[in-house]
Amino acid sequence: MARRYVVLDVFTDRALSGNPLAVVLDAEGLDGNQMQAIAREFNLSETVFVLKPADEANRARLRIFTVNHELPFAGHPTVGTAVLLAIRDGVETSTDFVLEENVGEVPCHINIRGPRTGSATFTVPRLSEIVTAGELSIDACAQALGLDRSDIGFDGYKPVVASAGVPFVCIPLASRSALARISPSAGRLIGAFGGEAESVYVFCRDEDGEGDLRARMFAANMGIDEDPATGSAAAALAAVLFAGERPGEGFHVFDILQGVEMGRPSLVRLGLEVSGGALSAVTIGGGAVVVSEGTIHA
Repeated sequence: MARRYVVLDVFTDRALSGNPLAVVLDAEGLDGNQMQAIAREFNLSETVFVLKPADEANRARLRIFTVNHELPFAGHPTVGTAVLLAIRDGVETSTDFVLEENVGEVPCHINIRGPRTGSATFTVPRLSEIVTAGELSIDACAQALGLDRSDIGFDGYKPVVASAGVPFVCIPLASRSALARISPSAGRLIGAFGGEAESVYVFCRDEDGEGDLRARMFAANMGIDEDPATGSAAAALAAVLFAGERPGEGFHVFDILQGVEMGRPSLVRLGLEVSGGALSAVTIGGGAVVVSEGTIHA
């Protein structure tokens, strides 16, 4: 059967940067094994399959696959698919709708800026939390990343596991120099963190002021050597930033630059809503650009 697909670059406003995403629009009738095989064929960090929603009030149901397994939730697939569906709906300015993912319902606000580009912001369906704290060895983190012990940590931040549906080892680094010097190997990463989380997200303050933070993400267990932009990791980081920055009441935005070292610069906009002294909502936003489309016969 011929099934239409579109490839977008996400967390960017220009083609050939950001994080590539494949979206299969005609996914009805495919089972999970077929979806997994198609995702391996595209060989991108994630591939989305668009299905009819369980609730007719919602826009669509999404299933999201890496090259080797299905995810309950992911950021750049949500942003990219939301922008694509709004474009296909003929939206000229902005719209709101809900996408269904395995983690739950995901409310999205979309702005369209042209026939092939737009941006989307969604509310993370599950509040992020620190799953483990104070249990990760700084020496193990340094060794896994090919860094020195002194490169790990800043301003009281220490390595933790955090999750907003997908767990990440979140490792703070002392400088952008350390971020650039990372030389991980799949074996070292899996050996150090395989039992804790599937992915390793490293972050530091952006010393040049281009953003608030700089980040890189490695996911050996997912078959991803490095990811150019990771919305689900930024969502997990929200709990870490809430504990470390102690923001006051109201809405706070952190711009996270990722993918620079890969030549795929990306910008993830992370929003934290604080109410009653607690983290009450997390949002993820970014741009998306359609770069190609076609038909897959599967």
